[in-house]
Amino acid sequence: MQVRTLLIDLDDTLYPPQTGLWEAIRGRMHTYMVERMGMSDTQANHLRPHFLETYGTTLRGLQSEFEVDAEEFLAYVHDLPLVEYLQPNEAVRQTLLSLPQRRWVFTNADQAHATRVLKVLQLEECFDGIIDVRALGFLNKPDPQAFWKALELAGENDPHRTLFMDDALRNLLPARQLGLITLLVNPFVEQNGVDYHIHYLTDLRQALPGLWESLPAYQKKGANDESSNPAMKG
Repeated sequence: MQVRTLLIDLDDTLYPPQTGLWEAIRGRMHTYMVERMGMSDTQANHLRPHFLETYGTTLRGLQSEFEVDAEEFLAYVHDLPLVEYLQPNEAVRQTLLSLPQRRWVFTNADQAHATRVLKVLQLEECFDGIIDVRALGFLNKPDPQAFWKALELAGENDPHRTLFMDDALRNLLPARQLGLITLLVNPFVEQNGVDYHIHYLTDLRQALPGLWESLPAYQKKGANDESSNPAMKG
């Protein structure tokens, strides 16, 4: 498997979905729409699935239809005590560090949230950078342009040499159509139209041993110039 670049989703992928963190974030989204925007519970409950289906994220929908302040929204919905939900997993850390490829977090969240999550999980040194919603110009998965921009920011010009890991089929299926190799990381969803499926990241070596055979050991330090790469900046 000649993979050079790994794009890895953040929430519910780097940690198990059973933690409840993503449910808490969704709850904060609902509260924002009701308390900050004056919507009824019924309206907020109707709009969130609509936004997810139409735009890929609640934020993109609120930006498009209500001109919401993205910075305020992101700060509000991610204002949660992460240590109450997440804990480090040394097996995940060692799996990531052992991979020879370039490794990037690719998230629809912002860098501030991603940085906090990585710190709590003790995975900061496992990645070359964070490709977040700001680096993408507020594009987001599953928009095809978000994937092309992510590849550009990661310094990868061949989607067929890129493995994309995510917990949501709605993000993986469009990526596969663009030529990326796709890996579903989710214990509760059946493989359907993607290339590979594992329950947790700790299953990666057993499921895809070829990742460790495809390239010589990749030296993360100095491989990407932080000063010239916009995805490495806040």
